[in-house]
Amino acid sequence: MTYITKPRMHHPSLSTNRVGYTRRDYEGRISTLCAGCGHDSISAAIIQACWELDIEPHRVAKLSGIGCSSKTPDYFLGASHGFNTVHGRMPSVLTGANLANRDLLYLGVSGDGDSASIGLGQFANAMRRGVRMAYIVENNGVYGLTKGQFSATADRGSKSKKGAINNDSPVDLIGMALQLGATYVARGFSGDKEQLVPLIKGAIGHGGAAFIDIISPCVTFNNHSGSTKSYDYVRQHNDSVSRIDFIPQHSEITTQYKPGEVVEVEQHDGTVLRLRKLHADYEPTKRYAALSYMNERHESGEILTGLLYVDPLSLDLHASLNTTHLPLNQLGPKELCPGSAQLTKINGSLR
Repeated sequence: MTYITKPRMHHPSLSTNRVGYTRRDYEGRISTLCAGCGHDSISAAIIQACWELDIEPHRVAKLSGIGCSSKTPDYFLGASHGFNTVHGRMPSVLTGANLANRDLLYLGVSGDGDSASIGLGQFANAMRRGVRMAYIVENNGVYGLTKGQFSATADRGSKSKKGAINNDSPVDLIGMALQLGATYVARGFSGDKEQLVPLIKGAIGHGGAAFIDIISPCVTFNNHSGSTKSYDYVRQHNDSVSRIDFIPQHSEITTQYKPGEVVEVEQHDGTVLRLRKLHADYEPTKRYAALSYMNERHESGEILTGLLYVDPLSLDLHASLNTTHLPLNQLGPKELCPGSAQLTKINGSLR
């Protein structure tokens, strides 16, 4: 398989930020995701947020797990540090990296399968411990790499590509993040860049565990069994000598709406998302009020978007553990082996 790489040369007239980088300097490789995938829109929002924040790319460490979402760090911040972990284990690897080097900005990218199924315990403990990072879940409700089975965040009653009905209750990652102690909790929509970029900027600049659940529709696995243009229908009525798959190109789903408004966003299969943007005078500093309001709107069939909760006085894991301000990976023999007298003093304080 051949991958086309982006040219390294930039047009000399491209505008630069305060640290001398163009927006192109925050890009990565060319995406191999399906055309119109919401995940690519999220990557574009991350690129825009980092450029506007004047972040030097080498100051960012991006980590991911397994899944369509976890491929996306290859598509942004090509000059930053990156690590692709095993399925569901991104939070613990990020925690270890964060403890070793507190000077980096940590960006964890995951999916609804990666975080809400095999990685649910990892997600919970990262939120509980207050690991300083921007934790982004690209949520489409399906396992895109394994042909569209329901993920743990799929709503009860939703229909799969093959027409199966989901009878399981969904895992509410927003509700869990609020209850577990995350100090920055938001929800966005991949097609609303105007809202998404500020949410990502706020998460990166936050001093504790920041979590953003981003609804990102899958353009490939939203067919339904009643469609005569679905893949299954064509295969059943076609005499073919081989079974091949074709993913049609879809346009990106985007929308714009004002604070306090509800907008209905039609998906490619005809289903509708009802998004409500938080009104301008919404108070985001009350944790359980945010949870109650989110549940109230959910009962009305609406998905709240915006900054749901923030603690401006949050503490991160380093503050909880009272670690040294010097990154652990920079400690030398003098700091690590202070001598027997200092060791005796430490042991005495623990008796």
